[in-house]
Amino acid sequence: MATPNNEKPIIVAFTLDFETGGLNCQDCACTQIAIHAVRIDIFETIDRYVKYIYPYNQQPDKGVSKRKVLKSKFDKDDEVPMKYEEKALTYSAITMDMLESLGVDIKVVASEVIEFIRKNTLSKGLNKKPFLIGQNIGFDIGFMQQLMEYGGQMKEFAKLMRGATDFYGHFQPLYIDTIVLGQLALSHLEDMTSYKLEIMAEKFGIELDDAHDADADVTATTNVAMVCTKRMRNACGIDGDGMVMAKTEKSRIHFKI
Repeated sequence: MATPNNEKPIIVAFTLDFETGGLNCQDCACTQIAIHAVRIDIFETIDRYVKYIYPYNQQPDKGVSKRKVLKSKFDKDDEVPMKYEEKALTYSAITMDMLESLGVDIKVVASEVIEFIRKNTLSKGLNKKPFLIGQNIGFDIGFMQQLMEYGGQMKEFAKLMRGATDFYGHFQPLYIDTIVLGQLALSHLEDMTSYKLEIMAEKFGIELDDAHDADADVTATTNVAMVCTKRMRNACGIDGDGMVMAKTEKSRIHFKI
């Protein structure tokens, strides 16, 4: 329930991670999404959404320019499959069989994500809208845009999230990258040559199980943001002890062989 106008606003951030069928968001598929709703005053995870996404086809009319090629009358643009590269699937330990048996239609996922954001936005107002947090989140933003475009929810996404329209007329959500937070907090250390999630988690004393599972990565990413925020508040003489580290939950239901 949203807070009344005369009460202290409760700002919510959505920590996000995708597993995908490759690196290119224009033609590689989303395979798994995990998104947690986090109150940033106390860094409490108040809700979470995790889904595998059923295999789907490319939709070339969704704002991605493509080279024109001659087609016969039997060819259909919407039957060009998205890419599911073997290297990417191995990296995340997700198989096509899993996506076909456990996955949900991308339009349903997009609709559910919108409802998840809507119900977990606790305060009204332009600067009280939620924003995104992620590890190397620039990568995930492209796949979130694909999810919303393919699911027909981009307009609703733009209404709900904090952000702005860019030069090309596309909505860009506001986000914080935990890599940058880690660089601000740890770059003075002589042995910091990488800011991978597992390395930062070790430096901050954060447990990380099931690395490269979207839900486990989101929990660790939230905790990285929490530790950096707590240090900042303590440095400013503001007590940050009300925060509680989110528990790492072993969510993987499949195992590498």
